[in-house]
Amino acid sequence: MLKKIRVTVSVILFTFITLYFLDFAGYLPGQFKVLTEIQFIPALLALNVVVLVALLVLTLLFGRVYCSSICPMGIFQDVVAWVSKKIRKKKKYTFSKAKNVLRWSVLGITLVAFLFGFTFLLGLLDPYGAYGRIVTHVFRPAYLAGNNLLESIFTSFGNHTFYRVSIYNLSVFSTITALVTLFVIGFLAWKNGRTYCNTICPVGTVLGFLSKFSLFKVQLLDEQCNSCGLCAFKCKASCIDVKNKEIDYSRCVTCFNCLEACKRNGVKYTLAIPKKKKEDKGTSAFTSEKNKSIDESKRRFLSTTLITSVAAGSLLAQEVLPKRELKRQTPIAPPGALNVERFREKCISCHLCVSKCPSRVIKPAFLEYGLGGMMQPKLYFDRGYCNYDCTICSEVCPTDALVRLTKEEKHHTQMGRVNFILENCIVYYDETSCGACSEHCPTQAVRMVPYKGALTIPETNTDICVGCGGCEYVCPAIPFKAIFVEGLSTHAHIEIEKDEIEDIDVDDFGF
Repeated sequence: MLKKIRVTVSVILFTFITLYFLDFAGYLPGQFKVLTEIQFIPALLALNVVVLVALLVLTLLFGRVYCSSICPMGIFQDVVAWVSKKIRKKKKYTFSKAKNVLRWSVLGITLVAFLFGFTFLLGLLDPYGAYGRIVTHVFRPAYLAGNNLLESIFTSFGNHTFYRVSIYNLSVFSTITALVTLFVIGFLAWKNGRTYCNTICPVGTVLGFLSKFSLFKVQLLDEQCNSCGLCAFKCKASCIDVKNKEIDYSRCVTCFNCLEACKRNGVKYTLAIPKKKKEDKGTSAFTSEKNKSIDESKRRFLSTTLITSVAAGSLLAQEVLPKRELKRQTPIAPPGALNVERFREKCISCHLCVSKCPSRVIKPAFLEYGLGGMMQPKLYFDRGYCNYDCTICSEVCPTDALVRLTKEEKHHTQMGRVNFILENCIVYYDETSCGACSEHCPTQAVRMVPYKGALTIPETNTDICVGCGGCEYVCPAIPFKAIFVEGLSTHAHIEIEKDEIEDIDVDDFGF
């Protein structure tokens, strides 16, 4: 019964969080954001005390329930392991010793890198962020292709339920990273189940340590257990030592496979009662003291790292690297970022904002934010511009890297400033009429002024530019744009007089 409950909860959460990333048409209500907010690392970075306390209490009561039923990457591994068992019906897991040196080393290195501003490593290893990138860059293109196929079929019968959407690569680097993550974690899950959770994942290491003190645990009952090994054969965490009738609770993910496998009711999930270890020969006391010393050492290490992580708010900034395209020196962080430094500290590159942006102008960065900010979102206007009234990206961000904005606040937020290059303008070098940039400016930061004869040419007012990129997107000058937006390291608040925009109907231009 416990396994059925776990599987049901896991399937529901996994399905909806995947669909939340895939939902390009916005059918799912905003309440589904809670599925991203209950993830461990996003809650930690957003300082969501309620969720953090709930997850810690849940772990101390019932073990690694988060890893088994809430974490999408954990559930993904279970799906892969389940498929592998269906194909290889005689597949059996075997007990293996915990790779504690590797686990704690990865956690320590990740924390140190995070403290020194190298957020990339945390985002790379965080299970939620990693799964989000897999869905965005691997599953989503396939999902959109399926939608387009249905559109072709339905349209041929005169039914316009579906509409065609464009499919293009958002970032070569992010796509490669997502594919490598998919194949590495998928391969490990196919071969040995929860290897990633118990050797690499920093969340698994922290919660694994806490689960050793959980109130309820899976236990082997001496009276019923005959050491047949069926439970160990089914244990995808490889944490059941049948020979010594012991379970490594730091790796147990409370999947309850062992309960279902046992034919003698020798495995129970019940209130934990400490067992008195039988001393074997003269070396038992020495071994016990040695293990106790190791446990105490690990506890001190975790305590130190957890205390250190609390001070993660004072991360060191890295110099933003210049970008070659359009001569942009500073990347344009999405609305709600407040400033580049704060954004880099909190963003784990889950790419939910990338997936949800209706204008498709949010893309993963490469080196624009520096090495520590690889794959973090930026605005780029090659396929559209930032909708003047849209605040979706700030609404869906689970880590608070993008502070939620109202439409009114968005209208007064300056993400970048317009730059005009006279020599590139077709009005200047071709002496032909244009004005597309002015027509698409919601604040009239770009206006057309008299030039030669009947011709007019753009004039910019950076004080009222919001950096939406409408002018840059529509500029017909090739190969180099005559007008573009330069990002700001710190977003500014601007005041726009009503008479400056009264002649502009933003609805006419898609804003």
